[in-house]
Amino acid sequence: MSAASTARPQGARDHARAQAGAKVEAMPTLPATAATELPPGVAAETVIWDETIAAGGYASRQFGRGARLRLTDLKGDACASLLIFNAERPVERLNIADTLKVQWNGYLGAGRLLLSDMGRVLMSLLEDTAGTHDGFCGASNQASNARKYGDGCNHGAHPNARDRLLLGAAKFGLGRKDVHPCVNLFKGVRIEADGSTTPLVGPFAPGRQVTLRAEMDVIVVIANCPHVLDPRTEYSVTPLRATAWRGPVTAPDDPVRNATPEGLRAFLNVEDYYLR
Repeated sequence: MSAASTARPQGARDHARAQAGAKVEAMPTLPATAATELPPGVAAETVIWDETIAAGGYASRQFGRGARLRLTDLKGDACASLLIFNAERPVERLNIADTLKVQWNGYLGAGRLLLSDMGRVLMSLLEDTAGTHDGFCGASNQASNARKYGDGCNHGAHPNARDRLLLGAAKFGLGRKDVHPCVNLFKGVRIEADGSTTPLVGPFAPGRQVTLRAEMDVIVVIANCPHVLDPRTEYSVTPLRATAWRGPVTAPDDPVRNATPEGLRAFLNVEDYYLR
């Protein structure tokens, strides 16, 4: 359709309506219950979010306690920079330093917890087929992307993770001060004996997955931008699929809940919070 035909409101309306039913690589499934290729045992009517997040894109959603979130690295080069907030009181949010030190481990994987700055479990990692995650480096920003790619603005060809996280947080009334240090899923780092940092950024085999369980009512914000330590000079990132569904609240005999004394205490803090 020519620019002239869309210059009038009627032409622009007709053009917009003609896009109905169009599908692109990165978009949400509407309704979410129409999602396909679900995990075994997940009924379509329980799905509350299904979206493919574009390379350089972002998304944010609110989930109830017990919801599961599966992230899939569709083509092997996604990087999910993740923020988590207590949906009821967003002043409580992911504390990645406590997440690592309370669990006596610098590396995340199945069975690990994502802890808040108030000693509670926000989400737990139930399944992990990736094994390369990063709790040390945080998100790229406009300056780091500009140094590497020539620009790093949100409106440019090389958007940075921090500004994408800001856009996602803004949808819940949150601002720049709320964009706290993130965890990066699917891209990892290894700390060497001499203290140096080795990035583990792939690309990897497609289809790697992480499944998380919401232990509180949470707001999740995801940016899918290259890792800040990615050594490649080209802006390298591929789409990320996010699928969430309703599930039961963690049971008292859950193995993740009871795996360590420190983890159990964090779950007890959650349970005390909801008793109030």
